[in-house]
Amino acid sequence: MDPLKGLNVVSLEQAVAAPLCTSRLALAGAQVFKIERPEGDFARFYDSAVAGQSAYFVWLNAGKKSVVLDLREAADKDLLIRLIMRCDVFVQNLKPGALIKLGIDLARLHRDLPQLISVSISGFHPSGPGADRKAYDLLMQAESGLADITGSPHAAGRVGVSLVDLATGMFAYEAVLEAVLARNLSGRGEAIDVALFDAVAQWMAVPYLLDRYANAAPQRIGLAHPGICPYGVFASADGVEFVLSIQNEAEWHRLCLTGMHLDDLLVDPRFDSNEGRVAHRSLVDGRIAKAFGGFEFAVIETRLNQADVAFAPLHAVEELKSHPDFRVADIAVGEQTIELPIVPGRYSTLGGSVPTLGQHTQEVRDWLDTRT
Repeated sequence: MDPLKGLNVVSLEQAVAAPLCTSRLALAGAQVFKIERPEGDFARFYDSAVAGQSAYFVWLNAGKKSVVLDLREAADKDLLIRLIMRCDVFVQNLKPGALIKLGIDLARLHRDLPQLISVSISGFHPSGPGADRKAYDLLMQAESGLADITGSPHAAGRVGVSLVDLATGMFAYEAVLEAVLARNLSGRGEAIDVALFDAVAQWMAVPYLLDRYANAAPQRIGLAHPGICPYGVFASADGVEFVLSIQNEAEWHRLCLTGMHLDDLLVDPRFDSNEGRVAHRSLVDGRIAKAFGGFEFAVIETRLNQADVAFAPLHAVEELKSHPDFRVADIAVGEQTIELPIVPGRYSTLGGSVPTLGQHTQEVRDWLDTRT
């Protein structure tokens, strides 16, 4: 079942955040018209890793209709306006002020089309002092403080994927779904603004709360948890690295009673609560590291599983594709079929193909002509 079948979406999109939003809409059955400049979405050219196309573009654009318009030309600009007027949702993530320069007045569109849902994705909220600033993922990781709590004690780090873009795209998708539900009740659309900075700030809620109300901002400690102990990387005698995670006192007791020479930690009052263990992290981690270092990983794995203690081996990226729990779905890229990770939830398949630049331009022109 395609829950959004019959919903028409036009998107002036580029890069990641807006394409992620509309890719989810397309997956749910919406018809998505992806407007591209004559030279194409610049994400098409990040790399040529997947059947000659960019990994980002392949991931985020299957199932859409690629429509090339040169918005410097009056005829193409007019066609875009006609397309918006025939659609339910208009998504855009152009740089600040670009819509106005194109002569597209979003407020007027909403006056003329009260049922329209628009989503404008920007770096900072348009009502704030940063409204005119350009913003990219890594810049937002830095400015929000995310980079400050990511990495080793010696240096801040970047989250290894475009986390801010992904968060923004998912918040935008969520907002569209809510607006569609609201329109079903009221008959009216709405204008929605989603900012990259707001998205990452929302995901920074716990560090913010710890800093503001307890003066205890998390510190960088690499692959460890700043507020839970033991929770970090350890190694076996045969050199296998893995992350151990103790979430509560029952797990702590079971860890100490696994027969790996940790039982004396249970009678030390310094370690009888998570707060105490965090305060003495170096002692706790040092004892556990010494204990694990005396056993091969096969023994550790067996004993932790028997004790129902959570852990995970520290894998390299190339090990993901062979993980027994890794699930994929097929999409078409040109003449090839490639595998993508499934989208969690309702979808066991992805469907559709990645459009070539301008593949559907004439089809959409014809579609508009039949609807006038």
